[in-house]
Amino acid sequence: MKTNFFVLAFCFFATFVNAQDYLVEKVENPVDWVKPLMGTDSKPSMSNGNVYPAIARPWGMNFWTPQTGKMGHGWAYQYTADKMRGFKQTHQPSPWMNDYGQFAIMPITGKIRFNEDARASWFSHKSEKVNPHYYSVYLADHDVTTEITPTSRAARFRFTFPESDSSHVVIDALDMGSYVKVIPEENKIIGYTTKNSGGVPDNFRNYFIIEFDKEFTASHTFSGEEISEDLEVEAEHVGSVISFKTEKGEVINAKVASSFISYDQAELNLKEIGNDDFETVKEKGRKEWNKELSRIKVEGGTPDEVATFYSALYRSLLFPRKFYEYNAEGEVVHYSPYNGEVLPGYMFTDTGFWDTFRSLFPFLNLMYPELNANIQKGLANAYKESGWLPEWASPGLRNIMVGNNSASVVADAYLKTDGKFDYDIDLLYEALLNGANNEGPMTAVGRAGAEYYKDLGYVPYDVGINENAARTLEYAYDDFAIYQLAKKLNRPKEEIELYKERSLNYKKLYDPETKLMRGKKENGEFVEDFNPFKWGDAFTEGNSWHYSWSVFHDPQGLIDLMGGKKEFVDQLDKVFEMPPVFDESYYGGVIHEIREMQVADMGQYAHGNQPIQHMIYLYNYAGEPWKAQYWVRETMDRMYQPTPDGYCGDEDNGQTSAWYVFSAMGFYPVAPATDEYVMGAPLFKKVTVELENGNELIINAPQNSDSNKYIQKMELNGKNYTKNYLSHKELMKGAVIDIEMGDTPNKNRGTKKSDFPYSLTNEL
Repeated sequence: MKTNFFVLAFCFFATFVNAQDYLVEKVENPVDWVKPLMGTDSKPSMSNGNVYPAIARPWGMNFWTPQTGKMGHGWAYQYTADKMRGFKQTHQPSPWMNDYGQFAIMPITGKIRFNEDARASWFSHKSEKVNPHYYSVYLADHDVTTEITPTSRAARFRFTFPESDSSHVVIDALDMGSYVKVIPEENKIIGYTTKNSGGVPDNFRNYFIIEFDKEFTASHTFSGEEISEDLEVEAEHVGSVISFKTEKGEVINAKVASSFISYDQAELNLKEIGNDDFETVKEKGRKEWNKELSRIKVEGGTPDEVATFYSALYRSLLFPRKFYEYNAEGEVVHYSPYNGEVLPGYMFTDTGFWDTFRSLFPFLNLMYPELNANIQKGLANAYKESGWLPEWASPGLRNIMVGNNSASVVADAYLKTDGKFDYDIDLLYEALLNGANNEGPMTAVGRAGAEYYKDLGYVPYDVGINENAARTLEYAYDDFAIYQLAKKLNRPKEEIELYKERSLNYKKLYDPETKLMRGKKENGEFVEDFNPFKWGDAFTEGNSWHYSWSVFHDPQGLIDLMGGKKEFVDQLDKVFEMPPVFDESYYGGVIHEIREMQVADMGQYAHGNQPIQHMIYLYNYAGEPWKAQYWVRETMDRMYQPTPDGYCGDEDNGQTSAWYVFSAMGFYPVAPATDEYVMGAPLFKKVTVELENGNELIINAPQNSDSNKYIQKMELNGKNYTKNYLSHKELMKGAVIDIEMGDTPNKNRGTKKSDFPYSLTNEL
């Protein structure tokens, strides 16, 4: 009997182990695979995503999140926290940018406690349910379960209270100037918050309305640390506390909506809920997420791969955020975060183009071109209202990062859709020229050092403009995007040629001695004491080894500078072969991006930050595509997991997620504003992409496995295909891509010059 028991136990264990390795053949409800807590185990010194669980609708105007951090702290939710301070309506794009227009709701029992520390409650992830459309948690100190399910501009709350004659809900309108009014006869609270971290006009307010389905037994307001029975209060930091007598297990419902325009508009936004009860709103949210996530169906991946994919796809569908509303006539209107007026038309916000031009916006052009056309309308409005295109918007112009990458966002959208959508591209082109040739009202708007760049072809190191080499390299690519759009719009020949010529300015910073990009002084000499491992200084959140590859539009030109394909590949290889040494002196300490590179065990490759994320794909331009296939798969496998520490750095408004989504499909937009995607290695045995025009893109790779990461043979629509890239235009027609995968590189495929992706040099 003992022997039989041992055998049975062994068989059970073997079955369990094998269960961890099974492949998911079909995904019925992708929303169930999403892990919104992926990336939430982060802190300022080490980012594993730097995200919060965004309980929202796709691109929703308002998100909701459980709040473990203090009011005004960028790290609103940290996985390692054990106390909950409230449930916050949030518009935060990242912890570094912080929030605006936020307010919080918190149920409590017993003595009235409205201070954020006094009202806080212990909680556990064991009693937490987190989906994109639904959140639930048990608040142990109050014996209350809180549930949230949102629409785009409103939300339903459901509180399950214990038996108590002292059950309460705290509404905290936060500091910086706020207002609340309790209307007991309507079971309603109205108010506004002005809380923000910048980028707003002086008249900025977020107006909110909260309606309960149970009469209040008492009502209070507070100002600072003082509480009163007044029903209305306006001061620096105010809120309200409403009270109930509850039976054990009694459910109290609340409907919440807000508006950046007015209380009346907030009432209109509340109609998104209508007469729907909590479960109906929840189910509608689930259906909406399933609809969008099901646009890409994956088959034949491990459970972790499927969960990671749909979690990354969920993050790719959150930003940029809708910043527009519908008035009583059903017209699209918005409060302008630029001039403070209420104006007609679309507005989107909460995105940084330095990050998202690389793959998030190309992803929208592939999957959601109509949405991106509306985003372009919003950008046109931003230009009309501020005189500039935003490079980082939250919600208005913000002075962060470098480059003029709105050029890429505008050009890629128009070129990828062949001008089929009706928006004012001439106005947007005017905006691009304005940004390309002028310094803006802040260094991150327009081009810092514009006159130097136009005169010398680069931004000098020694004229008081920081991160000058990074600016130069990005300006050169941005000029390429303008050049591409100028050709499409049939602009004057001399104008087209100007931007074509300027797009080659990257060459001015190339140092043949080190085969790297290097800061250059105004007199034309390279900066002395060059340390390619020095972060910052001439570069942005990276070093020369990261930024030297920022020639998205002309890898062949970079190959020529380096002396040929072999030398180019050798330099690429060195990135992974070198130890993760660094010089942090520019920052005066080790910033989290440095630490994330150091611990990744991938040499100088810093996937946790954007400048080098495309670099892996550059092997395709030098005839060694198998190395791209290897490193793409390695990065997906090692740097992404569906866990609280599952990202390898800042997620950054969908960019790092979109990198994964593209890469898992098997291709990547190295150079937006061109027609091409560069090949990597697909992750799944099959991917089916439902394009917006009704066509399907199918990628079959039935031999895919952990070891089979190399492309042996590829067919496009039944014909042998040797190229290292795919055409956007051809994919939009619908396509079937059949890929034979193997465990050893095929060093004969994709090696001819005719197989290489686009480079500007090849058309000179």
